[in-house]
Amino acid sequence: MGKTIGVLALQGGFEAHAKILRGLGHAVREVRAAADLTDGGGLDGLVFPGGESSTMLKLIGFSGLWEPLDAFVRGGHPVLATCAGMILAATGVSGPEQASFGWLDVDVTRNGWGRQVHSFEAVSDDGAVRLVFIRAPRLTRIGAGVTVLHRFEGEPITVRQGNVVAASFHPELADEPALHAIAFGG
Repeated sequence: MGKTIGVLALQGGFEAHAKILRGLGHAVREVRAAADLTDGGGLDGLVFPGGESSTMLKLIGFSGLWEPLDAFVRGGHPVLATCAGMILAATGVSGPEQASFGWLDVDVTRNGWGRQVHSFEAVSDDGAVRLVFIRAPRLTRIGAGVTVLHRFEGEPITVRQGNVVAASFHPELADEPALHAIAFGG
């Protein structure tokens, strides 16, 4: 039996994540308010999708989600954070600096793989994962407790620390279920 996975649905590519999760046999619930996480939500995990990280931060604040999201993730629930989600999960953010949750001991540079016009598709160095990079963050520091799962051109692009898996690219846009399966099973 699948799990019930929440997808942060304030902005960004949340529906494509939901499609992949359903394909893996999981139920999906869109998360837009604190009650979606705290009032018997019964969520087994959470996806932080791509989008525009500074916009997502504002919407998280307006929706009163900062503390509930932080408590959910720090409570040990599995999380998949992609692109802007990786930025929000990082300890340090540059290009420009902005607030983040600090769930992952990594630093990232926003748009580190280029602006919108530099978007591209590729395959991870090990050939295991299809990649779609759109204004993607680049990992600039990786802490000792962080495991690199995938690389592109020798650089880390997917990492895991405890319950958090994060990718600098958009697996959902490549219809790529591998990272969702790593994070949540299926």
